Amino acid sequence: MYTLLIFLCSFAVVHIIKLAKIGLDSLKEKSEPEPEKKEKKQEKPAKQPQPVYYIVEKKRARKATYSAPREISFTDKK
Repeated sequence: MYTLLIFLCSFAVVHIIKLAKIGLDSLKEKSEPEPEKKEKKQEKPAKQPQPVYYIVEKKRARKATYSAPREISFTDKK
């Protein structure tokens, strides 16, 4: 029951903070008016799409033959 209560309180706090931030951002005045879009389109030529490069990793081939197995001992021989 306490876990559910903590979750609901945290959920409410996060959303209240997000809404407050959105409200503060909407109150700020824009410093510069936006220039007309028609002028921008006439000034800039159409951009060519940039090429897309993909990184491809080579698969390593498995060894055809393996070395003989080694014997491993875990006892100390002092």
